[in-house]
Amino acid sequence: MAATTEKPTIKLYWLEQSRSQRILWLLEELKLSYELEIFHRNPQSHFAPPELKKVHALGKSPVLSVKHPESTEPVIVAESAFIVEYLLDHFGQESTLLPKRYKEGQEGKVGGETEQWMRFRYFMHYAEGSLMPFMTVALVALQIKNAPLPFFLKPITAIVSGKIFNTFLNPNFKSHFEFLEERLNSCPEGGKYLCGQHLTGADIMLSFPLIAGKERSGLTAGTYPKLFAYVNRLEEEPGYKAAVNKITEIDGKFEVMFET
Repeated sequence: MAATTEKPTIKLYWLEQSRSQRILWLLEELKLSYELEIFHRNPQSHFAPPELKKVHALGKSPVLSVKHPESTEPVIVAESAFIVEYLLDHFGQESTLLPKRYKEGQEGKVGGETEQWMRFRYFMHYAEGSLMPFMTVALVALQIKNAPLPFFLKPITAIVSGKIFNTFLNPNFKSHFEFLEERLNSCPEGGKYLCGQHLTGADIMLSFPLIAGKERSGLTAGTYPKLFAYVNRLEEEPGYKAAVNKITEIDGKFEVMFET
């Protein structure tokens, strides 16, 4: 029997002001056909709506559904890095979004990996494992500072928030931004992306915390010129713009993270 030529059905469960925008960008970069279901946060708590728990038990976004024409049930994939790797494994093998893993003649050998691939795999997990937690704490600190309290309590929340930034967040942001500035200075083949000359899934993964942190947390053009220019470059990528435009057309607006 002839193999089916039908393409998988892909559906992205997208939540406003969330990491799911990275997956939408990747789908645009890969030029895949997909469905989009949009969810909105609770305006008071900023939590995702309970309907997302019907898709995945944790009720978080992004979640991706991929159904092969010959399958009876879709594959449900959660967690941003896993989704990016899953999409690239299946649909990005011939693209520059996934760097070549091994040097010529070194296939399968320990230490035979290319620098581009090693950077790719590292930054895929660095984005959520190392950088994003500080962005999350910063958001909580700002919520504390701007909590709706009587005016005479405002100085207290401002002091608490300031202490979190001055003693914990700012030193860590400085370390991470200096590290990323150095990594951009030492890109393979003088490339303008973190893994070399081409945009990869790792750059897309890093886009969310860096775009959200631009002009905040000390990430300015004067302090980190290479990193700041890199973030601007990500925002100018055609795939990123296409993803933003898609949401704006459907939902009326697009914001990276909710403001406090």
